[in-house]
Amino acid sequence: MADLLTTAVDRTLLDRYADTRSLTECLAAPLSAEDQTVQSMADVSPTKWHRAHTTWFFETFLLSPGLPGYRAYDPAYAYLFNSYYEGVGARYPRHERGLVSRPGIEEIARYRAHVDRAMADLIEDGDLDRVGGAGRDPVGDPAGLVELGIQHEQQHQELLLMDIKHVLSRHPCLPAYDALELPAARPVGPPDWTEFGEGTVAVGHSGPGFTFDNELPRHPEYVGPFALCDRLVTCGEWLDFIDDAGYRRPELWLSDGWATVMAEGWEAPLYWSRDGDVWQEFTLGGPAVVNPSQPVCHTSYYEADAFARWAGHRLPTEAEWEVAAAGRPVAGNFLDRARLHPAPFSGPGGPATPFGDVWQWTSSAYSPYPGFVPAPGAVGEYNGKFMVNQYVLRGGSCVTPPGHVRATYRNFFPPSARWAFSGVRMARNA
Repeated sequence: MADLLTTAVDRTLLDRYADTRSLTECLAAPLSAEDQTVQSMADVSPTKWHRAHTTWFFETFLLSPGLPGYRAYDPAYAYLFNSYYEGVGARYPRHERGLVSRPGIEEIARYRAHVDRAMADLIEDGDLDRVGGAGRDPVGDPAGLVELGIQHEQQHQELLLMDIKHVLSRHPCLPAYDALELPAARPVGPPDWTEFGEGTVAVGHSGPGFTFDNELPRHPEYVGPFALCDRLVTCGEWLDFIDDAGYRRPELWLSDGWATVMAEGWEAPLYWSRDGDVWQEFTLGGPAVVNPSQPVCHTSYYEADAFARWAGHRLPTEAEWEVAAAGRPVAGNFLDRARLHPAPFSGPGGPATPFGDVWQWTSSAYSPYPGFVPAPGAVGEYNGKFMVNQYVLRGGSCVTPPGHVRATYRNFFPPSARWAFSGVRMARNA
């Protein structure tokens, strides 16, 4: 019975691995070889780099140490497609990834197929203990690194869409990534608020299921009485902020935020532009008129904080957000290839789900939880080394793969970043 159970578990893991790898290729399919090579800014990586790097992850952390007789597809890839894992060797400069014209997309497809065949052998063989025994298993079970690799690739699926949107937005013809369904505007009523009492609450992951190390350990935090808005801030509300000179009033902004507004010339969220009296935004389906009933997207922490102050409210802390989301179904507008855009609210008050559409900025700096310990080995560089000069976002977005997020999931970006699918949910003191 134990052998049968192990085989069934490993088979399910292989199926999940195959489905994840297939989705990455589906997301890259609408793009030409030229599309997949462009790097439009230092924070953006070419599509083909995402396809290769996620493959490098499995090759480096699973196949090389764990599959007897495995030979690397190309030794040069260890340098070309390492991202930030200093513990496994040197890496090609991030800001120059767009200069790597070779290997081409067909060769990367062959690289992915080579690694996929070897991963199937490793998983089906059932002897994943030898991988965990290498001292690199971050979650304490033999299949932990396979699961980490799957979750890692899901993160890069979202990054692939974030990055190609920025790439295509820089093209003078503003081409679409794909034909998308963008619903029409609908009436949106005033928001509702849900109040929460004060108390000491447990924050962080516990129990079964995958978790990243930055969600650990679960620990107590005091939370004062607060209220959280039942819906996200809409584009219509953001238009009111713009019309009230929100981008020209320094008293609304943090000092560094105002300096950024002045230096970058911000007048609206990223991808917005004015055509006469009409505001347009660039979407993965091409240019579209700004829909006032959809959640505002592509705002920085600085903009989110300034808007909340203008509205007479504030951003929630990540502990407050987690309290509000705890026990709620993880359902919402996640990655759907027909949409890939925040969905307009359907009626007064909007949907009450805390998940999906846009990542929600919190006022919490990205720092370690009390007692945090990075995983051993090079995979310990996954999250801990970035715990400085960034802010936490919660909830997932319209380009986050379904099933990838949870109430304890901590995303993070620098406060000036805008190319993520990030928006705003307001809080206030109760």
